[in-house]
Amino acid sequence: MARRDVWIAAAALAALGFGAGPAWSQGATVSSPAELARRALELKPGQWVWAPEVAPAGPLMVYVDLSQQRATVYRNGVRIAVSTISSGKTGHDTPTGVFTILQKDATHRSNKYNAAPMPFMQRLTWDGVALHAGGLPGYPESHGCVHLPYSFAKALFSATTLGATVVVEGDPMDHMRTTRASLLAPSVGKGTAPIPTALGSSEYRWTPQLSPKGPLTIIVSKSDQEIVVLRNGVEIGRSVAQINDDDPGSHVISYTADKSGAPHWIYVGLPGHEEDKDRPLDEATLNRVKMPRAFYQAVQAELKPGATVLITQSSVGQDTGQHITIMDAVNPRP
Repeated sequence: MARRDVWIAAAALAALGFGAGPAWSQGATVSSPAELARRALELKPGQWVWAPEVAPAGPLMVYVDLSQQRATVYRNGVRIAVSTISSGKTGHDTPTGVFTILQKDATHRSNKYNAAPMPFMQRLTWDGVALHAGGLPGYPESHGCVHLPYSFAKALFSATTLGATVVVEGDPMDHMRTTRASLLAPSVGKGTAPIPTALGSSEYRWTPQLSPKGPLTIIVSKSDQEIVVLRNGVEIGRSVAQINDDDPGSHVISYTADKSGAPHWIYVGLPGHEEDKDRPLDEATLNRVKMPRAFYQAVQAELKPGATVLITQSSVGQDTGQHITIMDAVNPRP
């Protein structure tokens, strides 16, 4: 390669944050949860830490915290990686929501921005939001995507599968962890936000045929007093609920398999809720939730390891103004 071509290539990489300077992607591979936790606290823009051997197998979930500009990766409910990110700048805000990875392309180029390279792209919406390698100046500066360090994006690309859950929460400007904007509005449809269908006088809706296969993502909205079930980014169920919990924070619970292969629910230690890590779902917590018996039984029949529950104050995009009394309700069981 001629010297001029080398210089042009280096300049292009630097513009994406892959070269020398403050956005240079520096990573560390560690071997213990304690070391991962220590390194995660010290991350500067462009840096990341990866510890895949802490949990070598199991379903994977990515949690993107816009408030802290961090992405955390969990496998089988255990934190295995943390990275700095850069989300959407003002006017191109990264949407919050519960997403699934719809498409993967290691050499993708933008369809909207002059064929700009988007290495190790993992699509979250069909209208242009994705995880991919990109610039990392230490603040939001993308056009809506979540930029990751190049080497971290490559490692994550290798670890994920289509349908993996990605939760995006927070506010990069106000450092809030919940939003009244719908968690579901950006997550389905090919470029258009869905129009939520009111439950009306019904207590629940269950249409698993809309997306027959894959792990479930279950959103428990305390503000709406509703439960929504997604599979592969498609809403397949929605129910009214009674949720007696005034905790303002968000929590994630993962349906995992223990060493014997038996499935069980455990909390994921989200940023700000590290004390949740590996805590089993207990009877007291379950007793705070009631839902229609038939809905509970339908969801229970579809559960398998890899299912994720997000408990949040954020809205799930529907407010009928009605408060329906649940006549035939049950508390979930572990």
